Amino acid sequence: MSATDGLPFGRFEQFDAGTKRIGVASAVTILATVAAFLVLPAVTIYPLLGFLAVIAYGWVVYQEATAKVVMALMTVSTVVILGLITVYLLVQSFPVFRLMGLDLLTHVGETMWSPSRELFSLVPMMWGTFLTTILAMCIAGPLGISGALFVSEIAPRWAREVIKPAIEVLAGIPSIVYGFLGFVIVNDYMMRELSLPTYGSLFGAGLVIGLMALPTVVSVAEDALDAVPDDMKDGSIALGATGWQTITSVTLPAAFSGVSAAVILGVGRAVGETMAVTVMLAHTQTLPDPLYDVFGPKGQETLTSLIASQYGIASGYHMNALFAAGVVLFVTVLALSLGSLYVEARMRQKLGGEA
Repeated sequence: MSATDGLPFGRFEQFDAGTKRIGVASAVTILATVAAFLVLPAVTIYPLLGFLAVIAYGWVVYQEATAKVVMALMTVSTVVILGLITVYLLVQSFPVFRLMGLDLLTHVGETMWSPSRELFSLVPMMWGTFLTTILAMCIAGPLGISGALFVSEIAPRWAREVIKPAIEVLAGIPSIVYGFLGFVIVNDYMMRELSLPTYGSLFGAGLVIGLMALPTVVSVAEDALDAVPDDMKDGSIALGATGWQTITSVTLPAAFSGVSAAVILGVGRAVGETMAVTVMLAHTQTLPDPLYDVFGPKGQETLTSLIASQYGIASGYHMNALFAAGVVLFVTVLALSLGSLYVEARMRQKLGGEA
């Protein structure tokens, strides 16, 4: 059966012509808007109004065609924006990479960050990010998966209806609120009880970030556990397995790709967290001594807190170094995303019985 069966041929042709007409007009006005923004910002409003007029006209005359064109434009714009961000980060960070070379990512010495001397090394900040992420995931990983299992498999319906909205509320709390609470409660407690030399520590920051990542891990992992077919669980019970054996031997392995994605998303939240660590840390661009010291005054800086605390006073190579920190963050999150896709593909292959 062809695409035109049951439709007047002329009407189908009119629809196709309308799609082309709206698509071309939309593309031309979008390109004109971008060009005006880059060359003559003062006149950007005029081609933008032209684009809106084209969409409004198309919505009245060719609604379906206009909807298809708008969705296509949104999809393409997402890819283009990602590409532009990537290119801009690389271009802005290139001068400091040319100045420092690989020392920007590997230099270790007594002084590793001195904008006045044009000396930049991201090693202390990368190490601080690594430590806070590990601490955060030691909290958010086990607690998040345990919480997801309880909500999905163990909790009664009334408890689930209370817990799930509470988790969503926790996920919606702004990070600055977590950071401020960490500053006045966690930092104060650790300063008072542990007699820390400075008001702030990587341990406290990791603790707060772990609590912030917890709702993300619970929510995504719980959705993955809920997606496991009931037939698999019922079959396990019918064979004589207990509820706990069913959870550990059937539900968790079947949902492993989703659960691992939840943990990786939590890691991404921990790596990219800015405001909480900016508020809580003392901002010292040195390596801890020893390297595993998460309570001492040294090494209290992450890549995100470096950018947030210094962009207002940066210029020249200093600003380029902050863009380089952004590149490192971008590559890290990209690697985590690719890792999540790889794990999901492997588990789908394994569960599907493929070699």
